[in-house]
Amino acid sequence: MTSHQSTQTMKPATAAKKLGVYLEATPAEFREGVVTRAELNALQADPPAWLQELRANGPHPRPVVAEKLGVSIAGLARGGVTEALTTEQIEAVKQEQPEWLVKERATQAEVRKEAARLKQRDAERAAEQS
Repeated sequence: MTSHQSTQTMKPATAAKKLGVYLEATPAEFREGVVTRAELNALQADPPAWLQELRANGPHPRPVVAEKLGVSIAGLARGGVTEALTTEQIEAVKQEQPEWLVKERATQAEVRKEAARLKQRDAERAAEQS
């Protein structure tokens, strides 16, 4: 019996998400085809110029925008940011410090603080049970 391994492929949207780039800004040949696992690994290991440019200057997808601003994706939506932003636009928002950004960063800090508290509590409980 011979084992036959099929090539793993993914949709361009999935590959763009894994690469951390906005699909609509990728080259047409990337958006219109399928991406194999080997191609994705090659793009990650040795990114071409277009990928380096997108990662550096955008436009960035919402998860990346949220991370760069220090807020959640839901916080972006509450702040009215629903589209992809370039690095320059993200820096402008940081400089402006709109009220929604200050509020969402505070909310995010509270969420992290609570998560750390729960992790500590669980660690203490686990130690007591040992």
